[in-house]
Amino acid sequence: MNREKISRLAHADHPIASPVADDAVRRLLEVGLPRGDERVLDLGCGGGEWLLRALAANPKVRAEGVDVSEPALTDAHAAAERLGVADRLVLHQQEADGFTSPHSFDLVLSVGAAHAFGGLLPTLEAARRHLAPGGRVLIGDGYWEREPSPEAVEMLGEFDDLATTVDRVVADGWTPVHGHVSTRGELDAYEWAWTGSLVAWALDHPEDPSSAQALETAAEHRTEWLRHYRDSFGFVHLILRRTEA
Repeated sequence: MNREKISRLAHADHPIASPVADDAVRRLLEVGLPRGDERVLDLGCGGGEWLLRALAANPKVRAEGVDVSEPALTDAHAAAERLGVADRLVLHQQEADGFTSPHSFDLVLSVGAAHAFGGLLPTLEAARRHLAPGGRVLIGDGYWEREPSPEAVEMLGEFDDLATTVDRVVADGWTPVHGHVSTRGELDAYEWAWTGSLVAWALDHPEDPSSAQALETAAEHRTEWLRHYRDSFGFVHLILRRTEA
């Protein structure tokens, strides 16, 4: 089973690929789209859930999404058709870091995709290239709530604590205008949904050659989460504007 299929199955019950509840998603989009007629770009959109919710809630918003996964973009297009918003959504299959556009965007999102750019600040640099004057960026990334174990760092990568993360963003020329720190409940709900969706699919499809691998992947992920990083990893969503010179 390839990584794309694992991700699609694992997010079946939590389509927002981030540890955040629906009410928080709604509030983040409200703050990110104050007028309701903005042009939105998601760098690393996956199945496009952030964009779909923005479009469904704002009939005048137009959106574009960029991702390398053809199956994820196919799912995004099908969902947009079901919601009746496909005429306002453009999808691009390519590396997000190399995306160019003839126009700028009022809101640029990149949630949980910093690895595609080489870290948080390079992600913000990529977002800056697409941002219209006065526009906003919605970024989502991890941080350490407490000193991580070596195993946690090996699994998830290098992060700072929350205060240092925000300090780095501000020093890079950004002003936070809103934020949401994922609660322990949101983090746990996301991880249980991720592992549970894989398990449920495997148990419902025992004849599928991939079912055993799905069960193994879920078990490994659950063990890593519970034993190595549950008590140290946090996640923050920030809405940022460029600091005026």
